[in-house]
Amino acid sequence: MQQWISKLSENEVGTILPNEPLSKYTTWKIGGPADAVVIPHNQEQLQHLITQLHEEQIPWMIVGKGSNMLVSDKGIRGVVIKFGKELEATEFRETEVEAGGGASFVSLSILASKKGLTGLEFASGIPGTVGGAVYMNAGAHGSDVSRIFKSAEIVLNTGELVTYGPEQMEFAYRHSILHERSGIVTKAIFELTQGAREEISSSMAAFKERRRNTQPLQMPCAGSVFRNPTGDHAARLIEAAGLKGTHQGGAQVSEMHANFIVNTGQATAEDVLTLMKHIQSTVTSKFGVDLVPEVFLVGER
Repeated sequence: MQQWISKLSENEVGTILPNEPLSKYTTWKIGGPADAVVIPHNQEQLQHLITQLHEEQIPWMIVGKGSNMLVSDKGIRGVVIKFGKELEATEFRETEVEAGGGASFVSLSILASKKGLTGLEFASGIPGTVGGAVYMNAGAHGSDVSRIFKSAEIVLNTGELVTYGPEQMEFAYRHSILHERSGIVTKAIFELTQGAREEISSSMAAFKERRRNTQPLQMPCAGSVFRNPTGDHAARLIEAAGLKGTHQGGAQVSEMHANFIVNTGQATAEDVLTLMKHIQSTVTSKFGVDLVPEVFLVGER
């Protein structure tokens, strides 16, 4: 065991899992081992952990539901943080909802719909955590986090706890200030609106049916691989380039949705990355459009 892992175990930072395979934590079911996965069970443990990592200059990253990311086959050096249950708590106060950073964004949207609150319908198909959704200003169906966001508690990379409002977050398309200033969302408050429960449920059911019919959700995948170019859709361009069904090892461009890459069984990160590069070069060659990845590429190369 590395010396710094032994030092972590001497402090109240949560559960420590050395040399832990990250394929267990990603929706692609891909990824080599982290030096350690650490599961803080509350905000205090998280702050202790981040403070110690900062002092020891140990690199770290956080994994929520493991969607929207490709972890390299060599894994990740340093610490991968995974929230414990206490950081998933949710509380509704009239039209306001406070949710832990580790809470499921999908589950939060379902809870809101049952209370007749509108504004989170778009989240019903985003398979990540509240913290991850805030980090990347997640969105779908013409809405996103920025439209309902009120504030968030964030542990900065020094261990300091701060509260950011909408202005400090600097939201843009699939972007927030946390892309530049490293920090972890431990709690977020969203402002919703009272609505008709039947209409909200009907809208979410329609979104679910559309996803079921158009996305390969029965196979390991990570959601949309590329961002939509301005005025167009990545899926349309990839399909028009004749790439649906294209294989690279165990990775395949989905026959159902061209902007999804699925793991057909034994795909490696290198398979996925090679296929992504092939898609990009083909689309650029045929249409002059440079596709930008929406998934995050992380780990040792």
